[in-house]
Amino acid sequence: MMIDSRLQTLYDDKTEADPEQRELLDRFAAALGPTGLDDLLDGTCTLIYVFMKWLRMACEAEDKDVMEYVVVPLVATMRKMPKTFPPEVVPIMAGLLVAAGTGLSPNLWRAQYGRWSDAEMNPLEATTVLLAEHVNRVTDDRDFATRLIVEALSGADQA
Repeated sequence: MMIDSRLQTLYDDKTEADPEQRELLDRFAAALGPTGLDDLLDGTCTLIYVFMKWLRMACEAEDKDVMEYVVVPLVATMRKMPKTFPPEVVPIMAGLLVAAGTGLSPNLWRAQYGRWSDAEMNPLEATTVLLAEHVNRVTDDRDFATRLIVEALSGADQA
């Protein structure tokens, strides 16, 4: 829900999210509490994993390297956005993408470095949005990333 909201903001050429939408998302995050926040972080890492798995398979089908065609451009984009991605968090986000791109769980990869810091929250969300937007661009379909997740969740419910 949060990622789709951010994508729609990008596609509607807005410089920032609708204040009402932002307030709803802030309330949602606040209502989660400490364990809910951990679940939200785990879910975000899972989204990164699913998007990277899909991108890795798409790259392999074209005989391309996911690191070259996905990770490098995303990291370059991060470096161009210093307000969202301070230089000290770019290596963490790059590591997260590499872990997911090589089939490793981003949650387990991150666990070795301790808890997420407050400074990493916006970059983590932005990384997920950039990745979802990349998936949408590859497919030339603005809603593909959202449908990918909805279908994955629907499949999990049926299992």
